[in-house]
Amino acid sequence: MNEHIIDVTAQNAQQVLIEESMKRPVVVDVWADWCEPCKQLMPVLEKLAREYAGQFLLAKLNADTEQMLAGQLGVRSLPTVMVLKDGQPVDGFAGAQPEKQIREMLDKYLPKPWDIQLQRAQKLVGEGELDEALPILRQAYGDSSERADIAKQYAAVLLEKNRTKDAEAVLGKILLADQDGDYQQLMAQLELKLQAAESPEIKALQQALEANPEDFDSAHQLAVQYSQAERHEEALELLLNILRRDMGYADGAVKQAYLDIVKALGKGDPVATAYQRKLMTLLF
Repeated sequence: MNEHIIDVTAQNAQQVLIEESMKRPVVVDVWADWCEPCKQLMPVLEKLAREYAGQFLLAKLNADTEQMLAGQLGVRSLPTVMVLKDGQPVDGFAGAQPEKQIREMLDKYLPKPWDIQLQRAQKLVGEGELDEALPILRQAYGDSSERADIAKQYAAVLLEKNRTKDAEAVLGKILLADQDGDYQQLMAQLELKLQAAESPEIKALQQALEANPEDFDSAHQLAVQYSQAERHEEALELLLNILRRDMGYADGAVKQAYLDIVKALGKGDPVATAYQRKLMTLLF
């Protein structure tokens, strides 16, 4: 028996039907051995319980052995399926139903994948694991069609990582209606980070490069400074410009720096993916 599937009895009914439904939806399947539609329905519900992996509990109630319990639930025919939330029935159906309709019913009461991703990411952020939280937030942000509360969480971690350009892009998409106190705070942080990002070393190298765009040594040094300030895209652009002219510049140090930044950004990062492609285009 799967840990997300349980048999309901008079002994555990309080714990399963009331207490557990305070934490997550409980799907009660009322069945009997002699009932043919029950035998068609149960494997579908069990499959969904395994697939959803704990987002709901499947509670199987044998109407023959637990007649009083079935009566208390007001069961009139078999099979009967009920969805319980906070100790109350909120939905259900009688008779066997196709999997598609059961999924549609469940989806009304289960957290969306991005809500689960957000919870995971928040836990990681709380533990200081920002590098692990970032790709999860990026996924949740995309999957949720850039939902504002997820956007703010994502931008907050990007700012912690000094990824100001990425944070600016995310915050720039938040609609006026969602520009609350948290948003204003993030914008203020962004402004401070943007000001701090222009260190004297960076300014001096920028000026040297403006005076002589062919000064690859300054470009290389500026890319290193950008990278240390987490301005990865600007660093990669400078390094790519050098590699376009000379793939082996500085005894391969420029190419190595480029690869190191891409690797540090992590798999699935959109900047890393874009610049991996650009390098491949140059190489082949």
